[in-house]
Amino acid sequence: MIEPEAGPGREQLIWALLAGVPDPEIPVLSIVDLGIVRHVRQDADGRLHVGITPTYSGCPATEVIRIAVRAALDAGGHADAVLEQVLSPPWSSEWLTSAARAKLKAFGIAPPEEPVSSPRRLWHAPLVPCPRCGSRATERVSEFGSTPCKAHYRCGACQEPFDYFKCF
Repeated sequence: MIEPEAGPGREQLIWALLAGVPDPEIPVLSIVDLGIVRHVRQDADGRLHVGITPTYSGCPATEVIRIAVRAALDAGGHADAVLEQVLSPPWSSEWLTSAARAKLKAFGIAPPEEPVSSPRRLWHAPLVPCPRCGSRATERVSEFGSTPCKAHYRCGACQEPFDYFKCF
């Protein structure tokens, strides 16, 4: 077995490796795009630690993501890496990269408009622009879309249905 490289270069390699792990619910995004990977560190003895966080506490994809991360690390020669679940602070849609927002829109999912700073804002459906035509003449059809983290909308201008990635 080839010994993995030590030092900051190894951490950069791990970030690149994890950028290839797709989100199981939105496969055009990687778990790095989503901000699910919280840290990649080495402790004093060189052991690698990877912190991942769920997008929300009931996310059904959390275990699938953990298995995919473990498989990617193992396949990359990092079987000794320790996976750590990081729950605080909780994941926020603010952690989506600008590339993730662009990928969501190109895939036909409206990216989050703005973070929810107050729980009261959860009671009001945001005005969400259509990812296809850009119109704000949209309406929420259902609070839940194809997954619990998305709401289902319809555009009044182009008549196309679309999902909206909710703010958390």
